[in-house]
Amino acid sequence: MRISRTRTAAGLAISSLVLGALPAWTAHAGPVASGAPRHASHQPYRPAATGTARHIPLQGAVNVRDVGGYRTYHGERVRHGQVFRGDSLSKLTDADLAVLSRLGLTQAVDFRVPAEVQYDGPDRLPAGVVPLSRPITDNGLFTRLLTAIGSRDPVKQEEMLGGGRAAAFMRDVYRTFVADSANRGQFAATLRQIASGRSPLLYHCTAGKDRTGWATYLLLRLVGVPDRTAVGDYLASNTYRSAHDARLREALRQSGTMRNPDLIIPLQEVRTDYLGAALDEATDRYGGLYGYLTEGLGLDAATILKLRHRMVG
Repeated sequence: MRISRTRTAAGLAISSLVLGALPAWTAHAGPVASGAPRHASHQPYRPAATGTARHIPLQGAVNVRDVGGYRTYHGERVRHGQVFRGDSLSKLTDADLAVLSRLGLTQAVDFRVPAEVQYDGPDRLPAGVVPLSRPITDNGLFTRLLTAIGSRDPVKQEEMLGGGRAAAFMRDVYRTFVADSANRGQFAATLRQIASGRSPLLYHCTAGKDRTGWATYLLLRLVGVPDRTAVGDYLASNTYRSAHDARLREALRQSGTMRNPDLIIPLQEVRTDYLGAALDEATDRYGGLYGYLTEGLGLDAATILKLRHRMVG
């Protein structure tokens, strides 16, 4: 069945709002960039100073980071250059591909669902990097918001997103990370892949903040990083996405799509209560995070030990 232009435009808008991509029709608001140089250097990848979130500046993505460098409870450090987290890779420039080619990646795990890939496009990856689709559901949020934002009706948008409802949607999404068996399988497969792999791995969703944020929180806790530090890495998405997300809200205002684009701020941000919703669900179902990891994800002691040996040194 042919998708109408109106429906496609609305879908692009919703994808951008919920998941962070800047749609083509808002290009007048400014390029998606994060301070990357116009021409990429050909120097090999060198991580930033230890102890900080390792942001990798790119022109077509704003939230790509090295997970390494954090201190564990025992004073060791998570190794640099082993695991990278990111947002959508579909708009990468040739210069960005040159930057990513220095990371030594052989696979890039994509947590996006088919509807996101349809509207935002497939990954652009350096030669030799194999895309691996591992979709994690958004709990129907994309479809529900298609009606609200695509309507361009401020009353309907307020009814669906105002009064704390957008934040409630996000908490429900996080609960599905724990409650949905298919989601558990995808997170477990990714952690097992890291444990058994030898090449650096990158995983991403669209905004690089929710599914990617939860996966990274789990990884850091599994290898002995304190909760406070893992939460700090999770919240850092707000820093790296802030300028991009503000431009998007202004574009929606100027285009007349939303009278009050601040309604989408809860969808654009990560918040500790979102993470808390997933952790509460883990406690309710499995008695806590450890039970979720071992019983819910099925990670045995040998896998956890391999993960720590690979990631910490």
